[in-house]
Amino acid sequence: MSVGAHHGGPERIESAEAKAQRVVAEEIRRLGWDSLQLQHRRKGDQNKIALARRLRTETTMSWTWIAKRLHMGAAAYAANCVRKASTKGKVANVRD
Repeated sequence: MSVGAHHGGPERIESAEAKAQRVVAEEIRRLGWDSLQLQHRRKGDQNKIALARRLRTETTMSWTWIAKRLHMGAAAYAANCVRKASTKGKVANVRD
């Protein structure tokens, strides 16, 4: 099912991005980071991977958006990190 103009498509997209930005800000605060630390941590940092997984679970943001926002390199790399960590059980839930 596609969302047409009469379904508030742009508003829904904006709302999804706003939610994703809130999740990122919440987790950065929880980790005691700032945006500069988020940028300079490794692409495969376990906390970034956990946050990426939370974003995919709780929002409709694309891997491209997530990888760019979390400074994780390519979208496929971010997705593979989350997949590998999830199958190895290495990433705890962010909210635990």
